[in-house]
Parts: sequence; structure tokens; C-alpha cells
Amino acid sequence: MMDWTDRHCRFFHRLITRHTRLYTEMVTTGALLHGDLPRHLDFDAAEQPLALQVGGSEPADLAQAARLARQWGYGEININCGCPSERVQRGAFGACLMAEPQLVRDGVAAMRDVLGNDLPVTVKHRIGIDRIERDDFVRDFIGTVAEAGCTVFIVHARNAWLQGISPKENRELPPLRHGLVHQLQRDFPHLTIAINGGINTGDEIATHLAAVDGVMVGRAAYHQPALMADWDARFWGAGAAPVVDDAWRLGIEDSMLAYIDAQQAAHGTPWPHTTRHMLGLWNGQPGARRWRQVWSDHRLKALPAREVAQRAHAARLTGMPV
Repeated sequence: MMDWTDRHCRFFHRLITRHTRLYTEMVTTGALLHGDLPRHLDFDAAEQPLALQVGGSEPADLAQAARLARQWGYGEININCGCPSERVQRGAFGACLMAEPQLVRDGVAAMRDVLGNDLPVTVKHRIGIDRIERDDFVRDFIGTVAEAGCTVFIVHARNAWLQGISPKENRELPPLRHGLVHQLQRDFPHLTIAINGGINTGDEIATHLAAVDGVMVGRAAYHQPALMADWDARFWGAGAAPVVDDAWRLGIEDSMLAYIDAQQAAHGTPWPHTTRHMLGLWNGQPGARRWRQVWSDHRLKALPAREVAQRAHAARLTGMPV
């Protein structure tokens, strides 16, 4: 979810679900060692519980990332061993690390040496790489990494094909094998296994939770944020689920407008940096396309966000461009 789940996206999602754990976009250890730390690491306290996801392979660099995660107040640090992009492969991390489980184990060990029990170190990975279809490949990977004390594994239920296809195709072409992830939970009952990949509805989440300890949802939640509206009630037993109607959506949007005002006043943040993450709010409702078109119109970016909101809803309600 690089360039997607930035702090503005996470604040928006936190308005919809209070208890679901959120993850940052992947930040490379190089960016943390040599880049603008506040830009990469700052977050609003409302985003907690929040995990920092990092990409890297050198144990010393990962250890420094762990120090920074603790310093900034994150509740978890997660190593990405699942991203298949060529840019990530050139950096020798992401999914290609599944071929080097001992290196991942050493990275986890270095991070845990720094952190102790202050916050957990978790790993996100695929079920395999390229055309390796042996179930023992992912079992061996988990078993080796767990030797360093990692107890939480988030498993994308597809192989990562490292050559010849795009990251988007890597989310679609390799076949889903949810059953293998369920089997991993049975093979490692002492570990927390969470499943990821191709999960699009609350009922699908519930079905998987009968077989594994956790579920991660990415793009489905981003494009259909109302999907998250009942998660606190349904999966955390926290109160009653809201009625997802126009009034609910308007309330979420009004809270985002207040956030936009605060971000502009404090940091001069242009509103398109924030509103791009909420374009799915009205998906499936009459006039949603017109509403999105107004918010996406670059000619309006000099206007105040609240004026753009009024125009967007006028277009949504009348079906006419504004």
C-alpha cells in the first residue's frame, strides 16, 4: 500500500473503525536512516493502534528502524517480505527475502535485541515466490523466522512472481490458496497467523476468523471504506454498528473537513493530499461518480475544501456537473 496508507488515509479510516489495527505504508530502512524522519514517521495519536511497516534486509538497519519505531510511539513494527515490485527487489528486500529466511531471522533477532518486550516485531510475507508451489517452502520460512522470537505472521495467500508481471498483476494472477494459510495456523498453533489477499466482505472475514487468528484487508477497505463500518461491533464487540446511510457518510465527511482545516492551518497541507483517500466514501450510492469528479477536479484545488464539498454534493444530488 505504498503511497496509499499515509497518515491522512489512516486518520480517515480511524473515523470509521476505532479498534482495527492500522499499518503504515512501507517505509524503507534507507529512508529512515537518511531521510526526513517526521515526514515518514509522524502520526496523529488518534491513529493508534498503529504498526510501522518497514522494508529492509540488513539487521543493523532494521535494528535502527526498531529504535525509531519505539521512539515515535508505534505499537508494532512489521517487516515486509511480500512486496514483489522490481524497485523493492533491487533494494534486496520485500518478497525476494523469502528465499533468505535466515537473513530475515537475523533481522528479527536484531530488532528484538533492541526492543526487548517494548513492542512486537511481526512479518508480512507471501506463501511462496515464483513458481515454487511446495507447501513446505512457506512452512520452513515461518519456522526459521520464528526461531528469533517472531510470533505474528501475516500471510498473503498468493505466491509472488518476481519476474515478468507487474505488482498489480501479482495481486491477481498467482492463484489464491486460502486453504494453505488455514493449514499454517494448524501447523503452528502457538503462533498468530493472519490471512491477507482477496478478502472483500465482512462475511468473508468472519469465515476466515474461524480458521486463523487474524485477517488483513487492504484495497477492498480503501476503495469501499464503508466496509469497515461494522467491524468494531462485529469483530471487537464494541457497541452497536452504525446505520450506514447518507447521514453517516455526511458525518464522516464533515469530520474529515475539520481535519483538513486543521492540517492546512498547522502545516499548509493542500486539501487534495487528504481528500484523495476518501473518494470511495459514497461508492455504490446514487451520484457517487459526480461527487468523486468534483473532488478530483484539479481546477478547483485553489478553492476552500468546504466550498468544494458543497459543489460535490450539489453534483451528487442533481446528477449535473458543477
